[in-house]
Amino acid sequence: MNLKDIHIIYFIGIGGIGMSALARYFHQLGHEVHGYDRVSSRITQELEQDGISIHYEENIDLIPKGVDLVVYTPAIPDSHKEWVWLRDTEIPIKKRAEVLGIISREKKAIAIAGTHGKTTTSSILTHILKECGVDCTAFLGGIANNFESNFVFGKSEWVVVEADEFDRSFLHLRPFYSLVTSTDPDHLDIYGDHDMMKHTFAEFVKNNHPEGMAFVKSGLGIPSSLPHVKNEAYGLGKGQNQALNIRVENGFFVFDFKNDELEIKDIRFTLPGRHNIENATGAITIALAMGLQLEKIKGALATFKGIWRRFEFIIRNEKHTYIDDYAHHPSELEAAIGAAKELYPNDEITGIFQPHLYSRTQDFALGFAHALDRLDYPLLMDIYPAREEPIPGVTSDSIYKHMQNPNKKRVSKENLLQELKLSEPKVLLTLGAGDIDRFCEPIKQLFTNKINTYIN
Repeated sequence: MNLKDIHIIYFIGIGGIGMSALARYFHQLGHEVHGYDRVSSRITQELEQDGISIHYEENIDLIPKGVDLVVYTPAIPDSHKEWVWLRDTEIPIKKRAEVLGIISREKKAIAIAGTHGKTTTSSILTHILKECGVDCTAFLGGIANNFESNFVFGKSEWVVVEADEFDRSFLHLRPFYSLVTSTDPDHLDIYGDHDMMKHTFAEFVKNNHPEGMAFVKSGLGIPSSLPHVKNEAYGLGKGQNQALNIRVENGFFVFDFKNDELEIKDIRFTLPGRHNIENATGAITIALAMGLQLEKIKGALATFKGIWRRFEFIIRNEKHTYIDDYAHHPSELEAAIGAAKELYPNDEITGIFQPHLYSRTQDFALGFAHALDRLDYPLLMDIYPAREEPIPGVTSDSIYKHMQNPNKKRVSKENLLQELKLSEPKVLLTLGAGDIDRFCEPIKQLFTNKINTYIN
């Protein structure tokens, strides 16, 4: 399919973070874009403000006439009325990942894959490229604060894309550069087991352009020698591209970068946590492979403003620190909690976790329990189901019963604010990929009503 021949595009599930970025791309190119979503959100409202037509009810009469292409997300249920009707038409229908795959063939794509870390790494890399004068396009899995968007439009041949492993979507991509941040077990309802998931990541790396380069975090088990692929490792003190001498100075992480050819000293990075140093190391590695200047790369890392809901400081002052994070996998919980403990070694840390998906809770209950036990005061909410139906016997208690922390507590949406009002935590984390972010503003108000100054 030649996307230049497409004039009217209809998105089912346009409010999703990945779908909305694609919608913005085609709108920017001058295509007529329409969409459906279940509920109005910050993202859909912004799309409507840009001139994109969106409706919020399952009604085939609201689908625009003359549609050339329908783009859908696998999150749409098979019983959706519009989806049922569209499948019986002759209108071309493609997954979001298929459309990204077409774009990745038309441009020089840099694809960032991994069960976690891909949004942060993609956003860091996009910021570096822009600061170094590379006018790239980027499809991001979160709202990058430097751009206040999940989509960045550029006029060069370079495009940064997140390579989503869900439903094996990333196998549609044909990147010039690729990077794998992590292969921790996830989406086992799709892959069956961890070995099959890692095998699929290796297949993704094999799709890399032979004239480009693949970069894999050290220790992931993806072979360093794959057919037609030039492959290098990166990591914290490991691989050909290393972050070294990591330390905290004046509340910020600082590190050095080194490979066989060069060294960058005293890189000041705005995001806390060793996992984010790792993400930055991957981004630096690609930027150097592209021939970008060392000092500009270093300067870009010092001005990176982070991503919405990725260790985002909501309040940061002498009385309270409140951080919101999207962590929804045990490894991500470990990383976020570890970063907080490293930044605030002398303070007790309270964390509120909302599990995301019944299947993920079933697969990783022990891992979640172990990660939450690292908190001084862990508070556990009910599961956010997202696209799933309940699984018999799987609830937040599946995690809670394995937790050893004597201060553990179950909380509900109804009593959460009262619990925080009574405990007044010095350092607070909200963690999860569901709707826990809706508590950010109420929690902020709870704390700021007692104090007059705060930093967003």
